[in-house]
Amino acid sequence: MTTVVLADDEVLLRKALAALLPLEGDITVLAEAENGEEAVRATLRHQPDVLVIDLEMPGVDGLGAVSAIRRVRPDQVILMLTRHARPGVLRRALKLGVQGFVSKSAEPAHITSVIATLHEGRRWVDPDVSALALIDDSPLTDREADVLRATGEGYSVTDIAAQLHLAEGTVRNYLSNAMQKTQTRTRHEAARYAREHDWL
Repeated sequence: MTTVVLADDEVLLRKALAALLPLEGDITVLAEAENGEEAVRATLRHQPDVLVIDLEMPGVDGLGAVSAIRRVRPDQVILMLTRHARPGVLRRALKLGVQGFVSKSAEPAHITSVIATLHEGRRWVDPDVSALALIDDSPLTDREADVLRATGEGYSVTDIAAQLHLAEGTVRNYLSNAMQKTQTRTRHEAARYAREHDWL
């Protein structure tokens, strides 16, 4: 029997999966969560074999929740569901140790099969997800993307430097490079441009 915590802000989808997954395989759903904060609490409380979590949720998103869970449970097995495999997102998720990536449009039987695969210690990335995510035309380096992401969240240069353990001058250099690559005049314009082009 595989134990699961389900985290998704779409109530109908979450309830459907909670009802259907146990019918498709030896799965017990221990808890449901409708946002990232609840996902973290439920996962740390119930310690499921597999966390099935939506990428995009209000407040703390899927990647934010995974990052928080990883700090306490570094070996937690995680399956991420997504509608949009934005370039760069798959790479960030894999860096955080997410073992599986599946489209939210997948059949429950397929999701059940992937849960079993992950529980056996293997990885799974749906071909349609990886095909979209690996078409990564972003000219930004990982660090440039990091500082733009933090800029888009409203952090100052000082805050970003503290967050990323960098010198403020280094952060400014990354921002300057990103502004040149996006041909924008301010770091906020660069962050907006990068988000519009799905580079973050």
